Amino acid sequence: MRFRSAAHHEKATSRIGLWLGIAFLTCFVTGLISHAIQHPPSWFFWPSRPVNLYRVTQGVHVISGVAAIPLLPAKLWSVYPKLFERPLVKSVPHALERGSILVLSGAAFFELATGILNVGQNYLWSFYFPDAHHAVAWVAVGSILVHIAVKLPSVRRDPLPDPSRRAFLRTTWLASGVAVVATAGVTVPFLRDVSLLAWRSGRGLPVNRTAAAAGVTRDPSWTLEVAGKHFTLAQLNMMPQTTAELPIACVEGWSQSASWTGVPVADLLTAAGARPGEAVRVHSMEREGLYRTSTLPGEHTSDPLTLLALRCDGEVLDLDHGYPCRIIAPSRPGVSQTKWVNRLEVL
Repeated sequence: MRFRSAAHHEKATSRIGLWLGIAFLTCFVTGLISHAIQHPPSWFFWPSRPVNLYRVTQGVHVISGVAAIPLLPAKLWSVYPKLFERPLVKSVPHALERGSILVLSGAAFFELATGILNVGQNYLWSFYFPDAHHAVAWVAVGSILVHIAVKLPSVRRDPLPDPSRRAFLRTTWLASGVAVVATAGVTVPFLRDVSLLAWRSGRGLPVNRTAAAAGVTRDPSWTLEVAGKHFTLAQLNMMPQTTAELPIACVEGWSQSASWTGVPVADLLTAAGARPGEAVRVHSMEREGLYRTSTLPGEHTSDPLTLLALRCDGEVLDLDHGYPCRIIAPSRPGVSQTKWVNRLEVL
């Protein structure tokens, strides 16, 4: 069986594969950063400045994943005639090529499908998404590197002369660009009015987990424990306050800035007789959930913009936004900006 369409030409396949590889490798590196911030190994360091650093890296992570969605079916459409080649294996490089395509296809579909479902908070599986997504990402990138090594001679050949092949590539590139523009408004503010498919990009500050879902209610007897010392809400309100424009940057890719007012964590630690710059475990009134605690590294506890926030945009925190207080720190994932805080434990 012969396939004569320009879309199936080796040069078109190689060019789309190159774009797909760039998108996946960008997504992989920024995903590793996000995973390390949330589950830091002992050697890992993440700065607190610039304040929008995580917002940028996670935005690039999701946008590069979205860009890969049109590229993947275009790549598979371009190579599917290889299923009909005979003999099935011609040489060791040919076997590596076919094996890498099989592994890459499965891993890529898993990464993109679960990533998009995670963006929409549709968890149609029983496994823990971050660990599975992280593990399969290594499989996908490994297969990409093998595939690139085998196909590099094709990628480096002369530019495409055939207009029909160029048209196929332009269409693929346009589809990927449209997908990015249609969704990038979740991270890029000036695109919000044109990103028709952007999620959680309204003017208000989004809420991923409500107080009702977390089982948290207002407690008149609430106090905050910091290194063994207790502070009432009235005492916190009497302490010197700092106001800062800081973003909530979610692992799902959306981000939104707000004006936060509260007590710097460094001042709280000093008032409790502890030393700023020590790592602190933040505890929430939420009784269940994977993110009811978080750890603030010393880089953040010494930063004057790491706040125990009491107000948002000049108003007392809404219960869904973490009343009576929550952590807001620069360059941190939203899941680590713990709400309904009741204890800061110095580690």
